[in-house]
Amino acid sequence: MIGAEKSTVLGFLIFPGFPMACLTSAIEPLRAANEIAGETAFGWKLISEQGERVRSSAQVGFDPDLSLDQADGLDYLFLLSSPQSTFENPKASDGLMRRLARHGVRMGGISGGVFPLARSGLMAGHACSVHWCYEAAFAAEFPDHLMTDDVIKIDRNRYTVSGATAAFDLMLHLIEEKLGDDVTTEVACWFQHPLVRGQGVRQKIPTVHNRSTSDMLPPVVAQAVDIFADHIDEPIGVYDVAKAIGVSARQLERSFKSATGQSPSHYYRSLRMNAARQLVLYSKDTMTEIANAVGYATAAPMVRHYTQSFGLSPEDDRKTINMFRVENNRSIPST
Repeated sequence: MIGAEKSTVLGFLIFPGFPMACLTSAIEPLRAANEIAGETAFGWKLISEQGERVRSSAQVGFDPDLSLDQADGLDYLFLLSSPQSTFENPKASDGLMRRLARHGVRMGGISGGVFPLARSGLMAGHACSVHWCYEAAFAAEFPDHLMTDDVIKIDRNRYTVSGATAAFDLMLHLIEEKLGDDVTTEVACWFQHPLVRGQGVRQKIPTVHNRSTSDMLPPVVAQAVDIFADHIDEPIGVYDVAKAIGVSARQLERSFKSATGQSPSHYYRSLRMNAARQLVLYSKDTMTEIANAVGYATAAPMVRHYTQSFGLSPEDDRKTINMFRVENNRSIPST
C-alpha cells in the first residue's frame, strides 16, 4: 500500500442539463483508485450554484453537497454543463470562481463546461479542448480563445477535456500522478478501458456519411479535409485544394469518393452546414451572421442548403431544439 497522504479533493460544479456520463466517468475511476490503493487518495464534492438540486440531461436528479460559496478546500474544480449554461447570478458566481482560482484551485471544464468556464474569464490566455461538435459555436462566442482538438488540454492550471471518455482519461492521469502506474493500470483494467489517452491525442471526428473517422483517411484526403476545415468562413475551391496538396483535381475527386463515399465539394458543403448547425443550436446569432460565419455572403443560399441537408430550415431547427430543451432540460448532444 502506498503511504497515506492528504486527499486530493475535486469539486464538480453541475448546471441544469449537464451530461451525466461526464460526471460518472470522472468519479468512478477515482472511487476505484481509492479501493485499489486502500486509502482515500481522492475525495469529491458535488456543487451547484446555490446548492439546489440539479437535473442532468438524462433527467436524473442530483443533490449537491455544497453551494458554490461554500466550496473551500478544493484542489480542482470542474464545470459540467451544456454549452448554453450560465449562472443565475453571473457577477457573484464568476467572482467566486475567480477567487478560487486565485487561491490555487485548478480549474477545468468537461465537454460543454468549457463554455461557462470561458464566460467567467478564467480561460483568457489559456488553450482549451473543445468537443468537435461545439467548435463553431465556441469560436463564434470566444474568437480570441485558442482551441485545440486534443481530447485533453492541460495549460498550466487549466484542465479541459472534450467529453466523457476524455474525462475518464484525465482522471487516470491524476491517479498516475498521485498513486503511480500500477494503480492506474489496474483502474483502467477494472473498467476495460483499453487505451489511456493523454495530451496530444486528437479527437476522432466521424467523416460525413461514412464509418471512417478523420484519423483513418488516406493522406491526400486527410490533407484536403484539414484545408476544408480551415476555410469554413472563407470558401476555397476543389481545384485550389488539390493544387495546395500537389495532386490533380481529378485525382482528389477519385480519392475522396473512394474514402468517404462522396465528392470533395459535397463533403465541404456538409462541413459548412454542420458548422452552421452548431451556431443555430448553440448560439443566438442571426441567420445572416451564421451565413457569414460559414462563408455565405447572404442568408438565402445558406438557408436553402441547410434545409436540403437537415430537412428543416435553421429557424425551425432552432425553435424545435429550444422547445426540447425547455421541456426536457437537455443538452443536445449530451457528450
